[in-house]
Amino acid sequence: MNIMNPTTTTTTNTNNFTAFISANTAGTATRNFAFFRHVQFFEVFAALFVFMAINSLRQKRRQGLPVWPVLGMLPSLAVALQTNMYEWISDVLRSRNGTFRFKGPWFSSLNCIVTADPRNLEYLLKTKFPNFPKGPYFHDTVRDLLGDGIFSADDETWQRQRKTASIEFHSAKFRNLTTESLRELVHNRLLPVLEDSIKQLAEIDLQEVLLRLTFDNVCMMAFGVDPGCLQKGLPQIPFAKAFEDATEATVFRFVTPTCVWKAMRYFNVGMEKKLKESLRGVDEFAEDVIQTRKKELSSRCDEKKTRSDLLTVFMGLKNEEGEAFSDKFLRDICVNFILAGRDTSSVALSWFFWLLDQNPEVEEKILKEICKIVGEREEVEKKGEIISESGLVFRPEEIKKMDYLQAAISEALRLYPSVPVDHKEVVEDDKFPDGTELKKGTKVVYAIYAMGRMEAIWGKDYREYKPERWLGRDGRYMSESAYKFTAFNGGPRLCLGKDFAYYQMKFVAASIIYRYRVKVVENHPVVPKLALTMYMKHGLKVNLSRRDESELQIYFKG
Repeated sequence: MNIMNPTTTTTTNTNNFTAFISANTAGTATRNFAFFRHVQFFEVFAALFVFMAINSLRQKRRQGLPVWPVLGMLPSLAVALQTNMYEWISDVLRSRNGTFRFKGPWFSSLNCIVTADPRNLEYLLKTKFPNFPKGPYFHDTVRDLLGDGIFSADDETWQRQRKTASIEFHSAKFRNLTTESLRELVHNRLLPVLEDSIKQLAEIDLQEVLLRLTFDNVCMMAFGVDPGCLQKGLPQIPFAKAFEDATEATVFRFVTPTCVWKAMRYFNVGMEKKLKESLRGVDEFAEDVIQTRKKELSSRCDEKKTRSDLLTVFMGLKNEEGEAFSDKFLRDICVNFILAGRDTSSVALSWFFWLLDQNPEVEEKILKEICKIVGEREEVEKKGEIISESGLVFRPEEIKKMDYLQAAISEALRLYPSVPVDHKEVVEDDKFPDGTELKKGTKVVYAIYAMGRMEAIWGKDYREYKPERWLGRDGRYMSESAYKFTAFNGGPRLCLGKDFAYYQMKFVAASIIYRYRVKVVENHPVVPKLALTMYMKHGLKVNLSRRDESELQIYFKG
């Protein structure tokens, strides 16, 4: 039997106790170290967060809005997209005296200069025009929709299209054609559709009706094709929906980092999937128009001599190699002129009628002007013609005399320009008149919507709808500088169809106002939609009622 030595036992117990204490001490030290490490990490993280917040606030004081590490100003833009991006841009520009630098996320393509300073616009659009083309970024972004058309092209491609279109736009034959087609569309389609809504006691989406009108008109003028979009019952036209979806998806690219939307395009998801599907409808329509015209021209030798539409003119031209333009190029021409002729006038008229509903005194002055001008006709039967329910047709010279109506439309365009923003790119290092440094490759966005909301440009009443600001002491319409009122662009890219656009809008507006009261449906939401042109997001739902003969007689006698 082994008997344990008491000394040995004591020593063993002591060693075990010491090991236990050491192990527990080591474990505690390890836990304490881990705890302090987490505390230090938290402190560093908190300090970093505070630093980021302070830096962001400093940037906000300098830039007008916070600039976050990595994300830049993207969070502010994301919030603005959920409300009204154009008002957000206007607020920032007012706080920054008309120009600010937008900083996008790191390694993104969203960095740009945003300006609403008339001095900068004149420099950009006229003085140094060659140094500020649309640029590769813009062309790459809109290429799928607009291709090499006049809206997105630069240099030789743009100059050739503009020169050809300019010659056609200023020909007497083309002007007569546009005047006749507009008169036919208004009296044979627009007014019957409006009358039908009255008979049915139904509200109508005036924006949709006007879009159909201008779509039919631009197709007849530019392509010699009548799509019959504006008819009783408002039949579904797949192209119209496809075109609107395509413009919306294209604008999405401008507020999304290039790497993101290109990845979405590669995987065919989100807005890029929508764009791809809508472009199918756009391309099918353009292809059908082109092929139909080719067949007509080949079957009738004298067709080229009798037709006066833009598509036929371009089909007769040759490119730099002496060959006929490709179907792809003709497709781009079609889509660009549809964008120019369909959306701009109809969208402007929609905002115009919405503003009239809010300012009945302006509508009364317009009606008084219309009756006064038509009352000057020399025919013996003029009174009967004036008060006829639908027979009155305004003459071109009468439309031109409607100065107050033009002022009211211009004021609507000042507040709600059809194209709210536009884009340029810097070719060589430069400097704006306001002192802003411009590096080669910098993107410049000029905010046309914001320009109508700048006190420095329009005075303290800049938010008021006030047509009188466009009239001289003699009551005649006075145009503003294209670099202060940029609804029709300016410089070499000044809108070719500006005069016709005014004529079209005045003719349509006068024809409606003379016959009907237009009342926006109560509580109908009216906000701009994010697109290449400023659609109303929910359309413009209105109720129409006919004017009484007695009311017209009062204005006629007055």
